[in-house]
Amino acid sequence: MNNPLGLRILTTTTTVAGVMTISVVACSKPVDAVNTSPPSVTIGTTVDDSVITTKVKSALLDHIDVKSFDIKVETRKGEVMLSGFVANQAQVDRAVNIAKSIEGVQSVDNKLTLKEGVASVGNKIDDGVVTAKVKSALLADVSINSADIMVVTRKGEVQLSGFVNNQGQIDRAVEVARGIEGVTKIGNNMSIKK
Repeated sequence: MNNPLGLRILTTTTTVAGVMTISVVACSKPVDAVNTSPPSVTIGTTVDDSVITTKVKSALLDHIDVKSFDIKVETRKGEVMLSGFVANQAQVDRAVNIAKSIEGVQSVDNKLTLKEGVASVGNKIDDGVVTAKVKSALLADVSINSADIMVVTRKGEVQLSGFVNNQGQIDRAVEVARGIEGVTKIGNNMSIKK
């Protein structure tokens, strides 16, 4: 576009639309009568946590002895949660040590699970379908802040992890996941936000 005014108008319109969309989505879930909000986190803390998460993921990718694509990384107030399925205890230990070595990491919550047996291509496809169904069901439930919950599936075992607001959300997320066809077992690795 060679028209600078047109470009500025387009940029402004897009920005306003984005802010309005975020506002509508943020206000669309009902508020409980009881204050169940987690302890507040500043924008600076959120940015710092995002940087830490990125650093941990990058460090895990740098190590060939860790199957980092199978590891989910989440950070809240400097606490790093590692979850997912890995092949052996050496990978667990290495991943935890790598995370601990990252500047800004206050603690590491190890929620990694050892894989049992070899998953076939069919298992992986079925697991992808189960993961999608669980994520969709969590998104549809207004009592759960599903953006805070990570879902990983291996051979029908669903692992739920992340930092949530309260025990009620943990219980509801487990209940929702249990009701999905193809789920054989639930691993609850969620923590309440501090």
